[in-house]
Amino acid sequence: MRWSHLSAPADDDSLLDAAPAATPLPLALPGASVRTFDTPGFAGMTFYEIRAKSLINRVPGASRVPFQWTINPYRGCSHACSYCLSGDTPILSADGSARPLSEIRPGDVVLGTMGAGPHRRYVPTTVLHHWTTTKRAFRVTLADGTRLVSSGDHRFLTDRGWRHVSPAEPGLPALAVGDRLSGVGRFADPPKESPDYRTGYLCGLVRGDAGAPTGAREGDAWIRGDSYLEDVPLHLALRWPELPSGGWYRGFLAGAFGATGHADRLAVVFTSRDQAFLDRVTDALTHLGLPSRRPPHPQLGGVYSVEIARDLWAALRFRHLTGVDGAPLDAAGVGVRSEPQLTVADIEDLGLTLPLYDITTGTGDFVADGVVSHNCFARNTHTYLDLDVGRDFDSKVVVKVNAGDLIRRELAAPKWSGAPIAMGTNVDVYQRAEGRYRLMPQILTALRDFANPFSVLTKGTLILRDLELLEQAASVTDVSLAMSIGFVDERLWRAVESGAPSPRRRLDALSRLTDAGFAVGVLMAPILPGLTDSDESIEETVSAIAAAGAASVTPLALHLRPGAREWYAAWLTREHPELAPRYRELFRGGSYAPQAFQKEVGARVRMAARRHGLHRAAPSEARLVGANAAPAAAYSDPDATDDGRERTTSREVEPQQLTLL
Repeated sequence: MRWSHLSAPADDDSLLDAAPAATPLPLALPGASVRTFDTPGFAGMTFYEIRAKSLINRVPGASRVPFQWTINPYRGCSHACSYCLSGDTPILSADGSARPLSEIRPGDVVLGTMGAGPHRRYVPTTVLHHWTTTKRAFRVTLADGTRLVSSGDHRFLTDRGWRHVSPAEPGLPALAVGDRLSGVGRFADPPKESPDYRTGYLCGLVRGDAGAPTGAREGDAWIRGDSYLEDVPLHLALRWPELPSGGWYRGFLAGAFGATGHADRLAVVFTSRDQAFLDRVTDALTHLGLPSRRPPHPQLGGVYSVEIARDLWAALRFRHLTGVDGAPLDAAGVGVRSEPQLTVADIEDLGLTLPLYDITTGTGDFVADGVVSHNCFARNTHTYLDLDVGRDFDSKVVVKVNAGDLIRRELAAPKWSGAPIAMGTNVDVYQRAEGRYRLMPQILTALRDFANPFSVLTKGTLILRDLELLEQAASVTDVSLAMSIGFVDERLWRAVESGAPSPRRRLDALSRLTDAGFAVGVLMAPILPGLTDSDESIEETVSAIAAAGAASVTPLALHLRPGAREWYAAWLTREHPELAPRYRELFRGGSYAPQAFQKEVGARVRMAARRHGLHRAAPSEARLVGANAAPAAAYSDPDATDDGRERTTSREVEPQQLTLL
């Protein structure tokens, strides 16, 4: 995507209180003003101010949306949170190894979780995206001494559910001292290849091979042993030390495993005909704090064994302490537990802004230094800007700072027909960034002055700031307002729409708009199968919408287009795995649930609406109500059409009802 026709003068004083410019935008936006702000609500965010060529966008004729023109002053959305950790935080790979977060790359397979509550289990998951940012840092200290450095937005899984370390927005669930995190406990530090470690390795390898049921002096373990012989004479390595060091014990176990050990899922087993050798293995395991057992009777052929406890913590600790090669781990299906040593002992604001990292995984989480950690869901809607689909969408917002001038010029153009204009069809025009940039008052004033009809769909309560302007515009032209309220369950809102105002606040805004004389329609979206489509949920939601004074309600069942589909599926399988089969059946044909399901849900909403004196809005009554239901949403293409305006193709609009996490 080329943005060569967009620019912003370097001396633009649109925001005099902005902090010094951030790193340049990683795409072709020549002359853009790059802004960051010190206020907590915009921590970690970058705003790229551009002077756009056009503001009113044409919707392609092939689209099924019930409007032809849109206005989108923003690209990207500041509703969403970001979750990030220090780059040296070790991340658990699916094979049991641990690597620093800064070194993780897309395509790596790490360990995540699926399920809900006490039924959550570990599963392998693929890293989809990886990025870095700079944010205010906090340190969480656990009872076992684990120290995790993260942003305040970061979430850990506790015995009370997901908790933010120190949320910037009020009302979000916050981590507290005494909370017990979920996971396997702190990862052990890897061994240093000291002379003692090398000596112990050779001792375990050679002596273990001598008593092995089937000796075979080949493979990676022997290649490694040969390299150690350059520094350690073999006759010295074969001696039993009188006072073995910790390094010797670690090396001895690694060598012994290379000679006579094997791994099966969580099991680590040493076998030998030499019981004295196995006594040494048991001593080494005990010294390192690893519980083990010795079957009293030999197997066929006089082979004895030592087995480490079949526990994920023990399996990981053995691998990390010894640095063994070739010990496959399969933790899929192992239950996630909360242990006393993972109790939060302290949460400290470091008072520093540090480089932090985050990843997106298929399950939406990962294991960071032994605790289950939430990650940010990625969306594909920002890729048309050549920005990445992870953190960029939430933290890099493109702002058309000349929107006020553009709208007046375009409304005054001889070619402009005065057609209705829809707003809120891409990202929310009343997102938090609007509180800083105040573009909507300029746009509404121009629409009022030209008596041009328009409509607004929003989840943002910031619309109340412009109530007087909306009233003035309504006195000279048609103004249609709609609020998006899919459900009123506050618990579910915190799980799927925590970046947007709560349903209660949206209902209050709806009531105030209604009191001002507007016939406000409500887009009841998304209706989530298995979560908000019950008769009880529908009745409760429609009742609250009616009580707030809505003029109409239009139901819209969840639909999942590429991009949204993947991250919603990850959230669902993690939080509500029992619903996964139903969703696979509903969406096996594509982005939309079957017509029969949509009609059935719609009928139940309409019956509830009739009981509460509401009716379903027709397209002519609420133009924006159908905007997010379109299968081909708008995509803003900055290459101008013949009439000089931005052309739209069918990839742009992120459905408002899918702004879930």
